[in-house]
Amino acid sequence: MQLTSFTDYGLRALIYLASLPEGELASITKVTETYDVSRNHMVKIINKLGQLGYVETVRGKNGGIRLGMPASTIIVGDVVRAIEPLQIVNCSADFCHITPACRLKGILANAREAFLAELDRHTLLSLVEDNAPLLDLLNSSNQ
Repeated sequence: MQLTSFTDYGLRALIYLASLPEGELASITKVTETYDVSRNHMVKIINKLGQLGYVETVRGKNGGIRLGMPASTIIVGDVVRAIEPLQIVNCSADFCHITPACRLKGILANAREAFLAELDRHTLLSLVEDNAPLLDLLNSSNQ
């Protein structure tokens, strides 16, 4: 299963924000430079993450973005469910004439659930906690 770039960079943005000291603000520009992604794309991602409560935006001269909730409460599977279109194949009868007898759709549904179950085992904090190599890479990209 491949995630869309929107979800991929959404998770990366959350990892970046979780790597900061608690409450510290970052700029969208810093995040876009860290991952070498277009600012326009990242603004859309941060906007969606903000709507979902994962990111808080602070306006003004000293504004920026930060996690909207503790990293320990952000479950990776929940983030993916919230922003990823999880339909692996189109099994509608209008699209596929074998749908009524197809066994593949059930297998793919089970695979999707197993994928999400694994993601549900991990929080955002578990991705960054005691991960010095990650912190080194994120810090080196900001210099």
